[in-house]
Amino acid sequence: MRILFLTSAHNSLSQRLWIELGERGHEIRVCIAATGETMIAAASREAPDLVVAPMLKIAIPKEVGSRCPCLIVHPGVKGDRGPSSLDWAIANGEQTWGVTILQAAEEFDAGAIWASHEFALETAPSAKSSLYRGPVTEAALRGVLEAIARVESGDFQSGAWRPEKLAEVAPHARGRLRAPMRQADRAIDWTRDTTAAIVRKIRAADSAPGVLGVLLGKTCFLYGAHVEERLQGPPGQVLARRDGAICIGAVDGAVWISHLKAKDENYLSEEACSLVRAGIGCERCDAELCAVAGIKLPATQVLGPLLRGAPEAPLPITAPADHRTYREIVYEEEDEIGYLSFDFYNGAMSTSQCNRLRDAFLYARTRPTRIIVLLGGADFWSNGIHLNVIEASDDSAAESWRNINAIDDLIVEILNTMSHLVVAGLRGNAGAGGAMLALAADYIFARSGVVLNPHYRSMGNLYGSEYWTYALPRRVGQEKAQELTLSCKPIGARAAREIGLLDDIFGSDVDAFEAELRERSKRLAKDPEFRAKLRTKHERRLDEEAIKPLAAYRAEELEQMRVNFFGPDPAYHAARRRFVFKGNPPS
Repeated sequence: MRILFLTSAHNSLSQRLWIELGERGHEIRVCIAATGETMIAAASREAPDLVVAPMLKIAIPKEVGSRCPCLIVHPGVKGDRGPSSLDWAIANGEQTWGVTILQAAEEFDAGAIWASHEFALETAPSAKSSLYRGPVTEAALRGVLEAIARVESGDFQSGAWRPEKLAEVAPHARGRLRAPMRQADRAIDWTRDTTAAIVRKIRAADSAPGVLGVLLGKTCFLYGAHVEERLQGPPGQVLARRDGAICIGAVDGAVWISHLKAKDENYLSEEACSLVRAGIGCERCDAELCAVAGIKLPATQVLGPLLRGAPEAPLPITAPADHRTYREIVYEEEDEIGYLSFDFYNGAMSTSQCNRLRDAFLYARTRPTRIIVLLGGADFWSNGIHLNVIEASDDSAAESWRNINAIDDLIVEILNTMSHLVVAGLRGNAGAGGAMLALAADYIFARSGVVLNPHYRSMGNLYGSEYWTYALPRRVGQEKAQELTLSCKPIGARAAREIGLLDDIFGSDVDAFEAELRERSKRLAKDPEFRAKLRTKHERRLDEEAIKPLAAYRAEELEQMRVNFFGPDPAYHAARRRFVFKGNPPS
């Protein structure tokens, strides 16, 4: 079928659907739907058999809906309506939630129901963004495939099957119309709220819009909450800092906050916003830009000198995981295998994070193990350099240069590791330099459903480094490497395995993937041919170094990057600002 995506952003969900439907032979076109006129023009131009809206903040015009079936992906159970569905599910402690595929209607989320799939929610739920990229995406995929099958069978057109009307399911459905969640609903009372309640509130607002609060006299949006089980202190007081995060006392313990965003002076309060008062909600309104005009940054960077006197609370990467706390990098050993986990917020890696991860890798390389397994975060393996930190720096070009060299310093150590076999385990998606980081490993395994974006050009024609000109053609060939980096399209795990970008994919979820990854790593460590594999690896590296040194690849890449960063064309800086400020950078 010819399917048109109308979406406010080509995000992780829409990319996953684009990949899965494309692999099933459907012809997909994507329209970034900024206005009704944009959607009408796209529908007229593409003449689709079906319209799917993976994530849409504005209503589909009647002119589009009259052409063909238009299906909305709504992250809620049957009968659920409103723009804050996941927020309320997390805040209310729902044990299960779901995704419903709805036919477009004049009233938001009130259309007929084509499909609905539920999933379990943990007692201590992940952040809203994690749920969206994980179980929500999987449930949405099942629902969209089910709906498409209805169209392809002809049952819908013939009337042999009809979608359920909301009025038919409302009397016995769990879902209901829910008002937009506002900052008053999210507000933290540090003198009364428990750590569990604080974490739940922040995770229900992560990664947007955040929880508005005041810390050390500065009004900020709060993100990235983690329970702390050992540090204690007065409620609301900053107790410590670690790796950019701050620890704040609560009535029954403490909470780490990893990121903040200073409230912009142009922030439009919910009371002043006519769209919010009308029930549209920031999740569906471009006016949400009024609340996100600042930059989300590590908490210590936002508070700066206000933290004077707050002690550092370092935690060694080898510290036992015997209590809950905030840790970005963790190292553990089991069965001659060193597992180096790094979980950076949204997969972005700043200069300091790259340096710390390099130090951790060098430590892992000194250990009497055979295998080093690199595990990125559950949501993202890595997305490369940290554009927000770069934007907030005094000299964005100079910080870009420091950041790219720091990640290159990490990667060259992985490439030159001859004492161990290195395995990259991609639990989550990877993009740009983060996708190229994985290529430094000897083996690359990924969870089924992972989406890769191994390219840079969409960021203002950025050339990219991370030794990609060496590592990517080595895996997929020069022609395919050029195609991947120039087309700027996402690639799914199955297709990546077929072209050699990945060695294998497995695991229906993160837990299943990790279990299988550990078993495969154990077999690799006990392989009778282990020493022979190390020798072959070493000899290949020597042969390739003789042909063209790694230093030459790096120098050539960085020569191009220097032009991107310091040259007369501001395309990279303009694209970075659009990305950081969600398409609306301040003048």
